[in-house]
Amino acid sequence: MEPNKLDVVLGLQWGDEGKGKVVDVLTPAYRIVARFQGGPNAGHSLVFGGKTFVLHTIPSGIFRDGTLNVIGNGVVIDPVILMEEVRQIRPMGIDVASKLVISKRAHLILPTHRMLDAASESAMGKAKIGSTLKGIGPTYADKTGRNGLRVSDLLAPDFTARYAALKQRHLALLAGYAPLSFDLEQAEREWLHAVDEVKQFRLEDTEFLLNQALDEGIPVLAEGAQGSLLDIDFGAYPYVTSSNTLAAGACTGLGIAPGRIGSVYGIFKAYCTRVGSGPFPTELFDADGERLRAVGHEFGATTGRPRRTGWLDLPALKYSVMMNGVTDLILMKSDVLDGFDAIKVAVGYRKDGQIRERFSSDCEDAEPVFKTFPGWKTALGGIRSYEDLPQAFKDFLAFIEQQTGCPVRIVSVGPDRDAVIRR
Repeated sequence: MEPNKLDVVLGLQWGDEGKGKVVDVLTPAYRIVARFQGGPNAGHSLVFGGKTFVLHTIPSGIFRDGTLNVIGNGVVIDPVILMEEVRQIRPMGIDVASKLVISKRAHLILPTHRMLDAASESAMGKAKIGSTLKGIGPTYADKTGRNGLRVSDLLAPDFTARYAALKQRHLALLAGYAPLSFDLEQAEREWLHAVDEVKQFRLEDTEFLLNQALDEGIPVLAEGAQGSLLDIDFGAYPYVTSSNTLAAGACTGLGIAPGRIGSVYGIFKAYCTRVGSGPFPTELFDADGERLRAVGHEFGATTGRPRRTGWLDLPALKYSVMMNGVTDLILMKSDVLDGFDAIKVAVGYRKDGQIRERFSSDCEDAEPVFKTFPGWKTALGGIRSYEDLPQAFKDFLAFIEQQTGCPVRIVSVGPDRDAVIRR
């Protein structure tokens, strides 16, 4: 008998695709939701009951009854931010302690990691990468450099000594940078208090929990953060995040064998956005770009920064579909384009006098080649069936499916969890 598979949901662009909502929508079919990489640089927004919730570390299945949520070994955790999320959720009557399990192998973000992040970004000047300044990069650097603190260290009798040793290592590094305005003593007090709270949760070797669940036929959904085009290996380096954001990251970030990956749900917007520096071939600097930002409320859920906006980049989307082995596409924010007379999609790039259809790491100076579609000029927000969609939108959808070779299974037509069309 073939073993049960783990399904994966992830973003196919530069992050901010709407993963939080999608996980919330998909969760009723799963008993376990597990985050496999990234940290509090993620901001997964969920809207229901007239309220908006933003999760940075806790998996997006936390609001669904009967769902266990796992923070995997590939995630980096800031205890202060994690406990702030817990306090945000508890007033809703959710028993977070019974619904959350944290991998002992996950690494911890220290206050001095945040200081190193800020110092490094500041020193880069105009070459800065657009870090969220949450300490993510320095924490992953300590992880690969074999210097990091893990959740399991919280339970060690000499934890205080381990913490002090890493803190001193960081302070020695910070001595090489310009002085920062950062109250380390206050940050440290908050961090150590949050650490004591985290120790009250279920801390486990979650790879056993997840594999046993699959063996028993329990459906598991892996939740990615950031976006495929920010992958540390396959994004436009160095303007990338510090983890593997592709479906393969679910294997190393959760302890799951490659053969156990099942469906891969790839999420993308009907247009593109990006936060921070780096190549963005279809970026708009005109009224259309401003309109996308305003109508789409394109401001970072974690940083509040205005997002860069542009038309849909099909070569980039096809690249992400290929790299992730996407089986099902999920289209977000279709309704943001409701009022446009014409909608553009990049189908290739012009560079050095040649037109190419492949996305590549050297696309910084490429000029996009667009195909223009007539706008549907219809409010999609109230539509709940594919048959009721305007023909212009169906044509737009069919083109994407034909080009990617992948079916669009869900279309989101608004921020609320119920504003979806399933196909």
